[in-house]
Amino acid sequence: MARMEYQSIQAAMDKGKGKVAVRGWVWRERGSNKVRFIIIRDSSNIIQCVLGADHKDFEEAKKLQVEASVEIIGEIKKDERAPTGYEIQVETLKTVGYSDTFPITKDQSPEFLLDNRHLWLRSRKMTAILKIRSTYVQAREAFFEKEGFYRFDSPILQPMQSEGGSTVFEVKYYDRKTYLAQTWQLYGEAAIFALERCYNTGPTFRAEKSKTSRHLSEFWMVEMEAAWMDLPAISEFAKREIKYCISKVIEKRSEELQFLGQDPEALRKIAETPWPTIKYREALKILQEKAGINVPFGKDLRTVEEDKLMEHFDTPVVVTHYPTKIMAFYKPADPDQPDEALCFDMLAPKGGGEIVGGSQRSLDIKDMSLRLKADGEVDLSPYQFYFDLRRYGSVPHSGYGVGLERVIKWICGLDNIKDAIPFPRTMLRMGP
Repeated sequence: MARMEYQSIQAAMDKGKGKVAVRGWVWRERGSNKVRFIIIRDSSNIIQCVLGADHKDFEEAKKLQVEASVEIIGEIKKDERAPTGYEIQVETLKTVGYSDTFPITKDQSPEFLLDNRHLWLRSRKMTAILKIRSTYVQAREAFFEKEGFYRFDSPILQPMQSEGGSTVFEVKYYDRKTYLAQTWQLYGEAAIFALERCYNTGPTFRAEKSKTSRHLSEFWMVEMEAAWMDLPAISEFAKREIKYCISKVIEKRSEELQFLGQDPEALRKIAETPWPTIKYREALKILQEKAGINVPFGKDLRTVEEDKLMEHFDTPVVVTHYPTKIMAFYKPADPDQPDEALCFDMLAPKGGGEIVGGSQRSLDIKDMSLRLKADGEVDLSPYQFYFDLRRYGSVPHSGYGVGLERVIKWICGLDNIKDAIPFPRTMLRMGP
């Protein structure tokens, strides 16, 4: 007898009838002394499998608990009463790995689920999120290849801060100290003098003392840098990137979006609609006139203010020209309006908050040196390589970083950013 080839549950359902061989893990099990219903899952879907009391493997089926791994051969057929509309009449059942009593049941606390994240990853919710995340990252790779960019990787261990000295993680480096990367940017800028257009996907570390639903201590920043681009060009390019990735997620992950309660067509409409660009000063005016919130110039927008602003928009919005004095040292002042920096944030609606941050890059070594010293940097020697980029054939250039988890949180409609990454690291959590 020929050995049957195993196929995914979804492929078996696509086949619709006849003999199939599937394997996976017990998702639910129930029954009596007359019949057993075993719903198994794999990475593609779930399906109900049925055995009668006269089946040779019936006693084996009664031993199965949630998360036991099994191999099943049987006849598949349509059955509207089954959870996914198909059922397998089991011919043979083989237990591959028995399971102890699974610790995760209904209505458990978020903290318990985080403590057992290695097991909670198996849930249908986390599986859907992880598929969407994977598709988004793969779409981004395709986008930058299509746009003629080169992937460029930078060190995780870096000798200097780039986003603020109070938010760096210090690491012992033999008999010296160094820091975990706050951004790829400074090294990405070095690469554009060779490659002109480059991008990266990598882990980023911020020691921010924040316990909000939007902050992680370790997250994945998807960044880019390009020679010859100014602020208007870079902010429009960012819109194109996000729209492209959203469209690919809709194309490939509509079922997962729907499972999470998201409407793919609503997302499609957002991706196909023009996204506005406004200045920081205009944002302050909207907050004052429409929300009754008075934010003085020179103050960064907090989460509550971003959310109030975005109540007046149905799509992401690019906000440019934040106050120079609160921006990082590499974000230059606008020559026509020195109190405004040539920078931008992209804010998403419906609680999405800031999902992209970028700027034109400063070419003024003296100004950057003064701003670094004002931020508490005494020794500027680690930045000399960065200043060299301005000394030897400098050109106008710009770049930005996309907070991957923030985008996934927004697209999936998640309440907390911790669910947008497999194993979250926060101020209070460093395991499992």
